[in-house]
Amino acid sequence: MALFTCGHKIPDSDSIIGAIAMAYLQEKLGNEAIAARQGEINPESQYILDKFNLEAPIFKDSYAGEDIFLVDYNNYTEAPEDLKEANIVGIADHHKLGGLITSGPLDVWIRAVGCSNTVIKEMFDYYEVEIPKNIAGAMMCAILSDTVIFKSPTCTKVDTKICKELADIAGIEDYKGIGLEMFKVKSQVEGVPMRNLVQRDFKAFDMNGTKVGIGQLEVVDLSIFDNMKNDLIADIASLKEEEGFDTVLLLLTDIMAMGSQILVATNSLDIVEKSWDVKVENDQFWLDGCLSRKKQVVPFLEPSFK
Repeated sequence: MALFTCGHKIPDSDSIIGAIAMAYLQEKLGNEAIAARQGEINPESQYILDKFNLEAPIFKDSYAGEDIFLVDYNNYTEAPEDLKEANIVGIADHHKLGGLITSGPLDVWIRAVGCSNTVIKEMFDYYEVEIPKNIAGAMMCAILSDTVIFKSPTCTKVDTKICKELADIAGIEDYKGIGLEMFKVKSQVEGVPMRNLVQRDFKAFDMNGTKVGIGQLEVVDLSIFDNMKNDLIADIASLKEEEGFDTVLLLLTDIMAMGSQILVATNSLDIVEKSWDVKVENDQFWLDGCLSRKKQVVPFLEPSFK
């Protein structure tokens, strides 16, 4: 029976490339493996796949009775609906523990680093498996994406070191230049439906019994949102009602200005404001220095819902 390697719902580049890299590693370890994904491929991930001539993971959102290796998540919220009926054989991740329960022991690689592909590179090293140049280049891009070209507070010295090692394997000198090209691709938002933008990089959270959704759009110039900000605000308000969220936030992150304009739709305005000691005006506020949802948003908001 084949082993499926699969990232989280609404997959980002870390999930897409991580699934490909993990499937290759598992094949080299003697396991028949298939890279899979739970959602559509975003423009940045497609750029990476095209640049390194890689096939996209297959779409698969049901895993009952299947063997699955989780990449870039370890919770039920971002998992396939039938994950409890699947056999989880491993996890490669860089997030906090999310409450999974398994029926047997499994291979777990979870590190406090900026990207799951950093962890997967360490797995390649541990098992002494060489990484093909194209997969190494794609893994390098995933790290540059997740760490915002090393600017994110989630970035560690390990991420930086491994990214450079992957660049060497891929024969790439100007890896930061490729990172900037990726973020230019991310910045292409004209003509994209509002809901697609809102959910391009969107995660749902159970914050002490309260359902919260947080999306993020990372761009090189925040002014591209000037003529669509009101439409984005209206769409997150609609999403909040449709999906039963108490709060939906959308981070418009300017990686050059090093901060985020945060759009807000909430039933708990007082909680949002006290989380960062800010005043929400016109359904938005600026958070200087904010580049990371994981480090600079969730840890501040979640305790406020206790």
